[in-house]
Amino acid sequence: MSEAGDAKGVFASAAKKVKMGKRVEKALKEKAAASSSQEATEEDANKAPEPYTCIGHFDADFTELCRRAGLPPTEIPPVVLRAKRPGTPPPPDPKAKDPTPPEEPVDVAEEEPKPKTYVTKEKYSYFKPNIQVEMEHEEKPATVTEIYIRGWKIDDMMVDIFRNCFPTIEKLNTINLWNVGLTDKTLRDLAAIFPQCPNLKNVSIEGNPIAEEPWACLIGDDSLIVNLSLRHNEITDRGASGIGAALSTVTTCNKNLISLNLSHNKFSDVGAEAVVKGLRMNRVLLCLSLASNKITDKGAVKFGELLSRFPLTHEEVVERRKLLSDKGSPDRGTGKSPPPSRRAESKDRPGSVRSGSHLDKGDKKRDKSSKKKDSKKDKDEGAKGGTKKDDKWKKGGSRSSIVGLTETVNKTTKGKKTTSSKDKKGGAAPESESPDMVEAINPLLDSVESIDGQLWIPGNRSIINLNLSRNEIGEAGLKSLLLALQYQITLANLAPHPALKGLMRLSLGRNPIRADSEAYQKLQDLLLTRDPFYKPQAKSPDGEVQSLVG
Repeated sequence: MSEAGDAKGVFASAAKKVKMGKRVEKALKEKAAASSSQEATEEDANKAPEPYTCIGHFDADFTELCRRAGLPPTEIPPVVLRAKRPGTPPPPDPKAKDPTPPEEPVDVAEEEPKPKTYVTKEKYSYFKPNIQVEMEHEEKPATVTEIYIRGWKIDDMMVDIFRNCFPTIEKLNTINLWNVGLTDKTLRDLAAIFPQCPNLKNVSIEGNPIAEEPWACLIGDDSLIVNLSLRHNEITDRGASGIGAALSTVTTCNKNLISLNLSHNKFSDVGAEAVVKGLRMNRVLLCLSLASNKITDKGAVKFGELLSRFPLTHEEVVERRKLLSDKGSPDRGTGKSPPPSRRAESKDRPGSVRSGSHLDKGDKKRDKSSKKKDSKKDKDEGAKGGTKKDDKWKKGGSRSSIVGLTETVNKTTKGKKTTSSKDKKGGAAPESESPDMVEAINPLLDSVESIDGQLWIPGNRSIINLNLSRNEIGEAGLKSLLLALQYQITLANLAPHPALKGLMRLSLGRNPIRADSEAYQKLQDLLLTRDPFYKPQAKSPDGEVQSLVG
């Protein structure tokens, strides 16, 4: 019995050890599986996600990029349609008959219709950041045309998101940023994004004062912006100087910007003079607003000189000689000297007697023959398309040809029939005649006049709208602007230009100018005739004056 009991005890202890071994092995397996799954999870977390490719749907792209940037869903600014003022309903047709019989009057208080002039929102939702957009077709998310961001800060993370999604919006033409807390870095980053947007033409950045004032980066050589508004940015003379240098220098010129709004800033005559300097060689800008600044008579006199005529500086004279030499001598690039007749007949030598005046008769004959050869070379070169330096001012894609486009198109297309690109047999038909576009001309190649040893050229006649209202301009500045306008009218009558029409609108309201000022009255009378919608009064057969304005 004792031996049997001992054997049974040994068997029980062995069985217990086997069970404990299985439990330990199972626990070890579970622990190994848990550690391996944890390691896999950590690897997945550390693994960088695949880069997101924008598809051109701004709402979806912006939301996904914000999510990947780590923004919680509640902090992602929603993309909403921009509210529009309800249109005026059409007047009822008096001839239309109402098929429904008149109903009995009901209590107005019971069935009052909901208002249509505004939309109610939940509490504080108006103050939450959002991005307002306008679309060509509201049911198509890829047709976003305008983006408005107002009242919330755009930081570096948002700029990185915009860098990915803005260039993929094919129809985007307007970006409006108001009070978004831009810094020097974020503004420069945005300025680098804008040229990548193929159809972006209108940019408005307002209510964003920046201490460094890097506004000139928006008007670079690669800028495609046509209309730029920089109101309420506290731009001083420092920022205006940079903007003036970006508009044009002796060798460069912005060829796309047509409208520039610098109103409600803080620059004085120094900044106005810098802008004037930038417009000396610029013949593209049409509309300029400098309202609500600190411009006095001194700045207005500078604008008067710009609009009438001004002498060339030494640097401009040197550049003009280079351009004329390159234009008249195709061998300049090969290191050969220009013909003697060109050097003798240079018009850029004011105050000295031309060497050609001392030639004898034989020399004059040789001079005439050299003139003919040079003119023939000029014609041949003109047929080839001009020199490289001229091409800098006549690049394709420049919007300077917009000036005078309507008139040119009307003249060239009047009476012509349009033809299809293919004929009936399926072959390619000859290309239709394109309208003659007015190309940008370097002002340095314009005709000059030598006065007191200086070369004078006609002033800027491409600006048609100038706003100087709400400044500090007095009688002296007013008289200078009046003389400039009179000069432009005289020059237009003597040498009309299809594109350079001259000033058509000049705003001087809210300046310290007397209403009964004689110069002010003359200026208003001249501007009235310059108005493109002005219709002169006609006399009736009885001799009474009748207005043609409908």
